[in-house]
Amino acid sequence: MRLLALVGMTGSGKSEASRFFKSRGYPVIHFGAITLEELTKQNLAVTPANERAVREWIRSNEGMDAYARRSLQKIKDALLSNQTVVIDGLYSTSEFLILKKEFGLALEVIAIFTSRKIRYLRLAQRTVRPLTVDEASERDLAEVLSLEKGGPIALADITIINDGDMEYFESSLSSILN
Repeated sequence: MRLLALVGMTGSGKSEASRFFKSRGYPVIHFGAITLEELTKQNLAVTPANERAVREWIRSNEGMDAYARRSLQKIKDALLSNQTVVIDGLYSTSEFLILKKEFGLALEVIAIFTSRKIRYLRLAQRTVRPLTVDEASERDLAEVLSLEKGGPIALADITIINDGDMEYFESSLSSILN
């Protein structure tokens, strides 16, 4: 049993890694979907400001481990029928600790690192939820200062550098499966 948790700053390649794993038949659980569901529930537009407000609201009301706790049953259900399950978007140290307590050595944290300049360029060019340089910089600071995002990145079992092309990135991801 393996639980691969993807961590990294916005624009580092977590969504691309998720697509890669999903295309190979691995179930992917998106922690970020919780934010989008809450936006819909509250009839809020999907904007960087609303996403940030909802992320912070959920964690202030339910704790820094809210996303992991809300996802635990989905993860357990997926692991019942799959040897490997992927989590897209583990954010906080508190979430990491909940998953580590629940799944022990089966949890493998994969940090995807991309230089800030490349991340900001990618974020400005993406078709879904693009961010300006200022929005990306603001989100970086908010995530590091308010959401404990640095801890899981620092505690990662594996770090992939994603400053190159897609072929190199996918090769790095393939090596994790082998």
